[in-house]
Amino acid sequence: MTYSIVARDAATGALGVAVQSHWFTVGGTVPAAEAGTGAIATQANPGLHFKAQGLDLLRQGLGAEEALARLLAEDDAAEHRQVAIVDARGGAAAHTGSSCMRDAGHLVGDGFTVQANIMRSSAVWSAMHDAFEASRQLGLVDGLLAALDAGESAGGDLRGRQSAAVLVVPGGDDPAGRGVDLRVEDSADPLGELRRLVRLDAAYRHADAGDQRFARGDHRGADREYTAAFDAAPEKRELRFWAGLGAVAAGDPHRGLPLLRDTVEQDGAWLELLRRLDPDVPAAAEALRLLQR
Repeated sequence: MTYSIVARDAATGALGVAVQSHWFTVGGTVPAAEAGTGAIATQANPGLHFKAQGLDLLRQGLGAEEALARLLAEDDAAEHRQVAIVDARGGAAAHTGSSCMRDAGHLVGDGFTVQANIMRSSAVWSAMHDAFEASRQLGLVDGLLAALDAGESAGGDLRGRQSAAVLVVPGGDDPAGRGVDLRVEDSADPLGELRRLVRLDAAYRHADAGDQRFARGDHRGADREYTAAFDAAPEKRELRFWAGLGAVAAGDPHRGLPLLRDTVEQDGAWLELLRRLDPDVPAAAEALRLLQR
C-alpha cells in the first residue's frame, strides 16, 4: 500500500525516510530515525516493533544487514512484511516478504533503499532509485522528495494517494541539530502538500535565524534572514511583517514600510503588535511613526 525511501547523506551523515501511501497518517506508521544511529521504514503489513527494536540493535553496533536479519529471524510474519534499514555508516538493507501483495519489490543503492508494495507498476521502485541517484547532490530532503515524485510518476499506489511524510535527523556529529519532521495526514495531493510544508519549514528557519540575530542586535543580519523567509513564502502575512520591520531596523524604511503597510491594512492586529513591541524594539517605534505620517 506504500512506497518509501530510506537514505543517508554521505556529506553530512544525516539520515532520513520519506513515504507516501493511500492510508491515513502514514507518517505515524512507517518511518523511524535517530541521529547517529540509523533510519528504518516498515510497511506492507508493518511491524511497528521493528522501529524501536531495529534502532536498539543499531545502537548496539550491528550494521543494517545484521539488524535486519535479526528482526526477520524473530518475526513469525516476516513474509508479510516489507522493511528497510540504513545505518549511520551508510550500510543499507531491505526485505520484501514473499507474501507481500504485488506489485512489490525493493532496490538497495549506495547508502539508501527504495521499497514499494501494491503498486500500479513494477517500475515504481526502480524509478525511485534512479531519481534519488540523480538528485542526491541537491541535499537529502530534496533527494527524498524527488524519489517520491518519481514513484508517483511511475504509477504509485494502486489505490491512489492519501498521506505522506518526510523525517530527517541530523548527522551524528551534530545530534542537537535541527531535523525535519513533516506529515500530511489526509490530502488529495499529499506530495504537493508535503512540498509546500518543506518550503514553509525552510522559510521559518530563516525567520527563526532572524529572531536570533535581532536579539543580538545584528539588524542587518536579521534583515537578510527575514527577507529570505518572506521571499520563500510571500503568502504568509507574518513573514511579510517581520521582513518589513527588519528592513526598518536595518535602516531601509523605503523597502520595509510598504511591507508593513500592506500587512496592517489587511489585518489591524499587526498594528497593535507594533504598539506592543514599541517599548522594547526601537524599530517598532520608528515603524509606527512612519505609518502614521
